Amino acid sequence: MTRHIPSPLVVLGFGYTGRVVHSIGASQGKAVHVTSRSPLNNLSGIPSEQCLRFDLEQPSTWLNIPAGADLIWCFPAAPLEPVLAFARSLDTTVRRIVILGSTSAYDTSRESTEYPPLWIDESAPIDRTKPRVQGEEYLRQHHGAIVLRVAGIYGPGRNPLDWIRQGRVSPSRKYVNLIHVEDLAAICLAAIEKGTPGEAYNVSDGAPHTWDEICATAQQRWGVTATAAKEDHFTGKRISNAKLRAELSYTFKHPDLYEALALIESGTG
Repeated sequence: MTRHIPSPLVVLGFGYTGRVVHSIGASQGKAVHVTSRSPLNNLSGIPSEQCLRFDLEQPSTWLNIPAGADLIWCFPAAPLEPVLAFARSLDTTVRRIVILGSTSAYDTSRESTEYPPLWIDESAPIDRTKPRVQGEEYLRQHHGAIVLRVAGIYGPGRNPLDWIRQGRVSPSRKYVNLIHVEDLAAICLAAIEKGTPGEAYNVSDGAPHTWDEICATAQQRWGVTATAAKEDHFTGKRISNAKLRAELSYTFKHPDLYEALALIESGTG
């Protein structure tokens, strides 16, 4: 009987999310490679055989991507010209591409005054003037890439309670959508296995909160005092993850923001 050999997985960009993708993928027994423009400096602790030099603007490094690989693209797909050239070089050498985009792709120029804001699904207009959106849409339409439009990422080392402590956010009526990095990384891997090529999926825990609510809960549960509220006329967005849940059948590890924050504060999550 012929033994199935899984396709290698390449994580383009080894930042906050890429590290967790590597960790979860490796724990599942996948052959995971990670990339950097300077592997010796940025990929310490990763076995050398899993490290690849890659620079989107250095075509000579594109040859380091193993044939038949799946790609999880963790940095903005811009500037457009090298994105197009790199994509053409991959036509016969890669299997699937998953790109981490952003919910900021959705066009807010026609933001409604309705409050709470309407739910946004993948059919909502996107802002095609943004360089990263141009790159994502080219890859989605011409190379079958799966685009994940990702909400605000949080987790260990990116604690929303610290954002309040540091005065980076303050109470307001604006809605915010969040996703725990462990869920995002697992969804990247699920998209490789189950996602439909050429589709976009919103990635959020599906439970938008206002900063008023988050700051009030931070004060009540953890004694974290926010700076004075600032006038904010923006309503924010409410991002629907219904398509993700239906098509990828994903079960969230951190569906409750406050339970996740309690784990982060305790140092266990």
